Amino acid sequence: MPTGRSLSAGRIERRRRLRRTVLWAAALAALSVAAYRLEPAHDGPAGARPPAHTEQGTGQGKGQGSTQGPGGSPSVGFTGSSAGGKAQGRGPALRWRVEVENGSGVDPDDAARAVEAILGDRRGWIRDPAYGFRLAGRGEPVDFVVKIATPGTTDRLCEVVTPELVGETNCRVGHTVVVNLKRWQEGSPQFSGSPQEYRALIVNHEVGHELGHEHETCPRPGAPAPAMMQQIKGLLGCTSNAWPYSADGTYLAGPRVP
Repeated sequence: MPTGRSLSAGRIERRRRLRRTVLWAAALAALSVAAYRLEPAHDGPAGARPPAHTEQGTGQGKGQGSTQGPGGSPSVGFTGSSAGGKAQGRGPALRWRVEVENGSGVDPDDAARAVEAILGDRRGWIRDPAYGFRLAGRGEPVDFVVKIATPGTTDRLCEVVTPELVGETNCRVGHTVVVNLKRWQEGSPQFSGSPQEYRALIVNHEVGHELGHEHETCPRPGAPAPAMMQQIKGLLGCTSNAWPYSADGTYLAGPRVP
């Protein structure tokens, strides 16, 4: 029969085992919590990346496009041109479409025909046999879009922060040429030509960026300003010019801007 001393020793040993069990359970729980906190959060299936935001063209002629407002909600609508055209130039034809901001008063098909006339001019980029363009018809995919937007929308799309350029400038964002409605309608005080001629400069300059051309500056006083010069900032002694090439086919170049 067990003695009182052996019973006491057994109780002590059982208490030690119970304590060890409790400590191990607490340690495992702490490790589980730490592992949970260190595991990165996913908004989709394991290993999936969140989709990148892409600005969509209308893709359907007279369909609606939009820019994104705060929180990603649609804020500004655009209507796309639907009239197609023939290939211009000898190079592979880049397909394009015009989109105009709703409420701007600009007809998208009229604007598309105006841009088409500029891109098809022999003083334009098609003078280089490497280049070609074609106005895309309803539902066709495009290589770039010419988007005519009000000054406020242009500033948002172009992320304009320079005070003297707010409400005044045009830009290219990705494969979108953004044309400031004010400049489209009024021209520029730095440009001694009609608004229609200044439209040619906007299109030729921004499409020039689409083709890979960089900024140039005035080559010498009295020379035609290069189309890739930022003429809205001043002519630096050059004369106003909207076209990449002269009537005889000479490229109107200037030194590249560093």
